[in-house]
Amino acid sequence: MNLSYFSKIRILDGGMGQHILSKGLKPKGSLWSGTALIDKKYHQMVIDSHLDFIKSGADVIVTNNFAGRRVRMVQNNVENLFDYANEKAGELALKAKEISKKNILIAGSLPAQNDTYVLDEREKKIIEKGFYDQAKLIKPFVDFFYLDVMSGSKECEIALNVTEKFNLPVLVGLHIKKNSRLPSGESITEVVKRCKNNSLLGVILACVSPEIIESTANEMKDLKIPFGYKANLWKDEEPVPVHKFALPTDEIGANPVETMGTRDDYTGETFLNFSKKMMNKGATILGGCCEIKPSHIKAISKLK
Repeated sequence: MNLSYFSKIRILDGGMGQHILSKGLKPKGSLWSGTALIDKKYHQMVIDSHLDFIKSGADVIVTNNFAGRRVRMVQNNVENLFDYANEKAGELALKAKEISKKNILIAGSLPAQNDTYVLDEREKKIIEKGFYDQAKLIKPFVDFFYLDVMSGSKECEIALNVTEKFNLPVLVGLHIKKNSRLPSGESITEVVKRCKNNSLLGVILACVSPEIIESTANEMKDLKIPFGYKANLWKDEEPVPVHKFALPTDEIGANPVETMGTRDDYTGETFLNFSKKMMNKGATILGGCCEIKPSHIKAISKLK
């Protein structure tokens, strides 16, 4: 694909996991949306969720394997389904694209390989294997890789070394705290300097509140590369790792909303006004993460 793809306004999808939950998914333990990959009865629900975002105007959909990382599968005693779940995420995204008959792109999710919103302190080889195993399985179905909610340059560098082997471009998604730094303590600028490479499509803030995104816009603009966001609408401005609200031993896992809340008052029009402000600051990559619904994406699709 053209590396300048995100130099013009592009609309990403919203929060797939939360949208599937809203359709009736009953997650097992801490598998969250990964349950919809390993249980065949939910496969059409995944396709329909992708289609909801495509119909709302998304130019890009992201594969639903955020919870398909190996560590989560091991925790829930379904490691034997790791290959199946990640391949299925790619297949279902591609099926949705084919049904839609729209010229959208598919981004392959490569999530942080341990817990979310915290730096992975494990050995490099373990993290590298996690990224490689997922990338290998979803690569046949995707147009580019999306580093999904990275917490520091360590993860980014390891992931980029892996994606280079597959010869696909990469969009980097960084998670930022209220202090405008990653969980690693690094600034956005520091991480991007360490992780910049020839296949970089752009950098976005991933699963971050609109307020934090707005407060870091000037720093993002100074990077001189395409930038934007996948905003969340958690009521809790700094979301907690998944183990804080769901246990692998739970027969039915909790909806993250029960712990972090949702901003029901943040309408499509509110998201549109926020997105207009960010466009004025130079953002070209607009989209959502947890609790951003198709209605929010439809509202901002008119900005293209």
